[in-house]
Amino acid sequence: MFRLTIAACACMTLAFADGFTFNIGSPVASQDFQSKAAVFVFRTQGCADPAKAQITASAEGIVKGARQSVALKVVTTAQPNVYAVYQTWPRAGDWIVSLQGACGNASAGAVVPIGPKGFIRELSKFFARPATPAEIEASLKTVPPGGNK
Repeated sequence: MFRLTIAACACMTLAFADGFTFNIGSPVASQDFQSKAAVFVFRTQGCADPAKAQITASAEGIVKGARQSVALKVVTTAQPNVYAVYQTWPRAGDWIVSLQGACGNASAGAVVPIGPKGFIRELSKFFARPATPAEIEASLKTVPPGGNK
């Protein structure tokens, strides 16, 4: 029974490792001149048919004490499976970008804080599902003060 449990755990670990995920990077990482002005780019991995991946994004912020949410357009780049996120939310306030994606039965999510100098990789969180409202709120509290000027 113990061996069966270990084998099942190993299979779940491998399945999760091969699951649908997001990887974020600077716009330069896309190797696409047109995405140079993006706040960040991200790559999807683990989708057997990348053309069927469904991805949405929103900017979630607090401006002068008021909570705001802005739907974002995710822009494809010239590189396969690479997308760009441009700033269409207000410059004032504290903001994070929430990414949600689905590929077949798999899903992924990411919360990317935006600071005064751009996205903050080390504070970003990645999930095997969309982020919950509580996780988004918690991430908003990690954004350095001063807005995303």
